[in-house]
Amino acid sequence: MNTATHPVTAVVRRRIKPGAESAFEALMQEFVAHVLRQPGHLGIEVIRTSGSRDYTVFDRFATAEDRRRFTDSKEYTCWMDRLRDVSEARPRVEEVEGLAFWFTLPNEPGHQPPPKIKMALLTMLGVYPLSIVFPAIISPLTPHWPPLLRGVLIAALTVASLTWLVMPNLTRLFKNWLFPSTQGDS
Repeated sequence: MNTATHPVTAVVRRRIKPGAESAFEALMQEFVAHVLRQPGHLGIEVIRTSGSRDYTVFDRFATAEDRRRFTDSKEYTCWMDRLRDVSEARPRVEEVEGLAFWFTLPNEPGHQPPPKIKMALLTMLGVYPLSIVFPAIISPLTPHWPPLLRGVLIAALTVASLTWLVMPNLTRLFKNWLFPSTQGDS
């Protein structure tokens, strides 16, 4: 299987210098506008860990080649220099394929993604209750909405919940099963 043809997500973790959070966020707004125009780019999210100076960026590309073409550009190098000026250190960057970005340990970068069967089983464990709960809550609240629009809202809530709440917690909860080599690391 050629991994160059599969989507890739860069997970970038960065700590910002004290007092430089606003400058970083302004730079990131400009960077996001720039990166969204790049060929093969699928989306980007910037998440600040509550009450800290730690930020995580999930930057998705259609293929590893699209990401490499972007990161090899002069514009990318200039952006990284600008962002480095407000950062305490170089960012930690991991590239993960497909759904593997849900299976990262925030304080322990560098682990290989777990086997696909484990990712599929844990994803199903996360999706199943949401697929029951969200329709039960949303449908009575939106009885006159077209089914397609209601479905989009349910899908958006499901994906957001999986990305920022469910999968990070399931990954931590099932850490020893997903990453058996980390059992003695903590």
